[in-house]
Amino acid sequence: MNTHPSAPGLSPATSLPFRDDHEMLRQTARRFFETECAPHREAWDEAGMVPRAIWRRAGELGLLCPRIDPAYGGAGGDLLHAIVLTEEQVKAGVVAPMISLHNDVVAPYLVAYGSEAQKARALPRMATGEWLGAIAMTEPSAGSDLRGMKTRARRDGDDYVISGQKTFISHGATADLIVLAAQAEAGISLFLVETDGLAGFSRGAPLDKMGQFSADTAEIFFDEVRLPASALLGGEEGRGFAQLGERLVEERLMTGVVAQAFMETAIDHTVAYTRERKAFGQRIIDFQNSRFRLAEARTEAVVCRTFLERCVTKFMAGRLDASEAAMLKWWSTEQQNRIVDACVQLHGGYGYMLEYPIARMWLDSRVAKIYGGANEIMKDIIGRAL
Repeated sequence: MNTHPSAPGLSPATSLPFRDDHEMLRQTARRFFETECAPHREAWDEAGMVPRAIWRRAGELGLLCPRIDPAYGGAGGDLLHAIVLTEEQVKAGVVAPMISLHNDVVAPYLVAYGSEAQKARALPRMATGEWLGAIAMTEPSAGSDLRGMKTRARRDGDDYVISGQKTFISHGATADLIVLAAQAEAGISLFLVETDGLAGFSRGAPLDKMGQFSADTAEIFFDEVRLPASALLGGEEGRGFAQLGERLVEERLMTGVVAQAFMETAIDHTVAYTRERKAFGQRIIDFQNSRFRLAEARTEAVVCRTFLERCVTKFMAGRLDASEAAMLKWWSTEQQNRIVDACVQLHGGYGYMLEYPIARMWLDSRVAKIYGGANEIMKDIIGRAL
């Protein structure tokens, strides 16, 4: 199975200022995902998660938390390092290990809001792969409606006592460190939960999803779990909703990066396939309908990349706001699903076979319109900013 096609034709150009160090990381990431992850995808899909050893290996190669300060085990990198890792993982057809969740969603909460003690304890362990990170917001009755969460954090002397349930938690079955959102007396607050040997904490088996099979997703439960007061993230109760809102801008930006990589990879696979496959005495790509649909898809992807790179540039300058991040998340994931679906169609019956990368991409794409805030919520965010 070809997981990294090199299709002729229009290649997506980039205006982003990638440097030699970014390209060195790209080569390392490409080798890691293609040789150490892709051959094991079926076994990992069956298990519903990846082995811990692969995280240690990613840490050895410098693929974990490259953006954090070297004082905490990182490389002091930037957003472009995160983009390189994400692009190469998608191109290799590998959904797990969920490195971007670990690097670009969880670690930044510690960097932005953690105390010196919290950062010194957690970040070096995340950089080596000793600890896996997760964030727990969603509940059975509170998905996009975060203010409706029922998990409670009650102050009891020098401790907080946590009770509640979270669902659809990526790394829920394996995380060593969880950024937990809960209702405290002063409002939604974030807590750092170290799971090893934690009394009252439990987790369900990996959930049976319709795609992203090897991406560990589970329910987690808190039954009068005691956390020290020092587990509060940000040092003050009631700041959690604002903290989540601030960090969701970057999460939605990275969702756009993933969507873009899916679009371009799907097109590359499909151009390569339609150049080889024949019907009625000619190549599939020689039919006008095929050329027109691929032309549309490539144009749509290039337009999306232009907007994505504008958002990346604004984010790196500290100027990307919540409404524009919502525009990117909504529009790019919609286009991702449209383009991947069109590419399945151009593969014909083979597009429905899981041995072909495009079929897996179709399954793995659908959730993009849901996670990180459903696309309907994105439209509401945009509408309220008008």
